Amino acid sequence: MPKNPAKPIRPDILERIKKFRLIDDIFMTKCFEGNLECTELVLRIVMERPDLVVQSVKVQSLYKNLQGRSLALDIDATDSTGKRFDIEVQRADTGASPRRLRYHASVMDANALLAGEDFDTLPELYVIFITEHDVLQGGKPLYHINRHIEEMNTPFDDGEHFLFVNGEYRDDSPLGRLMQDFFCTNPDDMHYAPLRERARYFKENEKGVTIMSSASEELREEGRKEGRKEGRKEGRKEGRAEGRAEVAKQLLKMGKLSLEEIAKAASLPLDSVVRLSEMNPA
Repeated sequence: MPKNPAKPIRPDILERIKKFRLIDDIFMTKCFEGNLECTELVLRIVMERPDLVVQSVKVQSLYKNLQGRSLALDIDATDSTGKRFDIEVQRADTGASPRRLRYHASVMDANALLAGEDFDTLPELYVIFITEHDVLQGGKPLYHINRHIEEMNTPFDDGEHFLFVNGEYRDDSPLGRLMQDFFCTNPDDMHYAPLRERARYFKENEKGVTIMSSASEELREEGRKEGRKEGRKEGRKEGRAEGRAEVAKQLLKMGKLSLEEIAKAASLPLDSVVRLSEMNPA
């Protein structure tokens, strides 16, 4: 008999894990962590480059600017030609604002060069946001945003590219099937084997479920701690209601959970979380 038997996972956590999808940041993070095959699959489809080869992938890479504002990239990947990719999943429309993409690119660029290196050595950079809704509301499966010279109507080739992937898009194309996979709760319903097997591991394998349970609880606790810290800074110690509101605000800022999940984590009514999201956009 093992000296330290595994602690049983609560039924409510098991039920939560069953409902996870790749569009849910915490589940996506674990499925793509250190996994070249899954990252390569997504990039080959989104970039329409079946020959793309991923050389390295990191999840939740932490960067800071000179003022100390931190930024955690969901997926930070580099291909065999040196191109850089930041892949983000965003369920909240407010978490996919154009200026947020601009900030992601600027922080990555600021950390790409060493002292004395020439600016022309900056790598080609692609910031890709996979969103739950069609945030640009154009009815397109994929949006490419690149700079151009207005007076000449020609590209301004600075090596920076933004892409929005419409998570609502469904058809039998590679991208349509990929988006179906991102919204599946049952691995058996997924089209692509690399994604299906990773999802099955974290939903059905005992070790994988334990890892997923721990990650889920860590995220909830992080939100609680940030909420308590923010509450102390602002002097809001009057009662539990204020503390719960601060938890919800911090989780909204993180942009990782749905409004329903935030309501559960903060023990608040859903309508209260909706009001907070409107008052405090990410």
